[in-house]
Amino acid sequence: MRFNFLRSLFCFLFIFPATALLADEVFRVGIIGTDTSHVPAFTKILNDPNAEDPCKGFKVVAAYPGGMPDNPGSWDRVQQYADGLKAGGVIIYPSIEAMLPHVDGILLESVDGRPHLEQAKPVIAAKKPLFIDKPMAGSLADVVAIFKLAQEQGVPVFSASSLRYSPAYQEARNQQPAGKTVGCASWGPCSLNDKHPDLYWYGIHGVEILFTIMGTGCKTVTRTQTAGTELVVGVWEDERIGTFRGIRKGKGGYGAVVFGEKNITLADTYAGYKPLVDEVCKFFKSGKSPIDPRETIEIFAFMSAADLSKQGGDKTALKISIDEIIKKAETEVPIYVQLKIAADETVTKDGKPVTLETLPAELNKLSEGKDNTQVKIILHSAKDTPIEFVREVCTKLGNAFLANYIYE
Repeated sequence: MRFNFLRSLFCFLFIFPATALLADEVFRVGIIGTDTSHVPAFTKILNDPNAEDPCKGFKVVAAYPGGMPDNPGSWDRVQQYADGLKAGGVIIYPSIEAMLPHVDGILLESVDGRPHLEQAKPVIAAKKPLFIDKPMAGSLADVVAIFKLAQEQGVPVFSASSLRYSPAYQEARNQQPAGKTVGCASWGPCSLNDKHPDLYWYGIHGVEILFTIMGTGCKTVTRTQTAGTELVVGVWEDERIGTFRGIRKGKGGYGAVVFGEKNITLADTYAGYKPLVDEVCKFFKSGKSPIDPRETIEIFAFMSAADLSKQGGDKTALKISIDEIIKKAETEVPIYVQLKIAADETVTKDGKPVTLETLPAELNKLSEGKDNTQVKIILHSAKDTPIEFVREVCTKLGNAFLANYIYE
């Protein structure tokens, strides 16, 4: 059955030792990834000298910049936010491993989800509680892998969009003013990024609203896409229907209509980042995830299923089984390749010289004839390598998955 390993995973979250803060102690927070506006926003909340519980006693003290060179949404902001943290007294470290001894917990903030698994590995190995900002990863298989690794190492991990903790959606989930929820229609902005499955990049916010209100149990997904709109329909195991409308044209905003047994209500108030940061602080103190991992996995399965559904084209929207794609993600076999770029623009693959002309064929050969195999690239480059050449290498990766980028 799906989520077998997650049943035992959630058990350890309740025995992970809590972090009790004394009055004069500071819980030192480290940040991975300075390529999102969440970094200064979260730091402002945590480093407020007048902060009250649950954020009292926390401070961002360290950061590792990261950044993905082939994604302008990441690369064009990473230095700007790193410089801002440094100006505020935060120490910038050259690697995650160098930072970890100096912090008590981690905010993994990299705006590009693809390197999240590789960035999470040293944190989990160091037994540090880990919050992963949206999207949790760049693939469903990586989401599953992070939770599995956390279970094996006994380290608490959770991920969420800030929309989940806006009071309107928490009320719809917990107090159910409309009565027992029988359906939901959520909406939110849905810009796309070609480095991620479509809904992972920004649609995640509205999808998280949907699952916050509906809970788990989605069985099948169907999607319709136009230039300005996404419409994704999920059918739950108890025959409830939940929909997400992704907006690229016309008025944006977030919200949901909740269809209840007693009434139909509207939830459309966004309360900003503070409610999420409050939950992260509670998580760091308690060592307990506030979200069952299977709910997060189902959210990403829903979005991955939406990508598969659109392959039916304009005439036929494919109905995709959530169970099937989760099972496939759990059994995906990664093949790791180390690509290194020298300052003189020479490239090696697993230590052997390679040219940009032959690289695509060599990478394709690794997965040829192998079902459910993903080639994952760890790209290293010297700091003085021209970024234009790094991007040229990235264009040659084809179907291979750029899993991390490391400066050396």
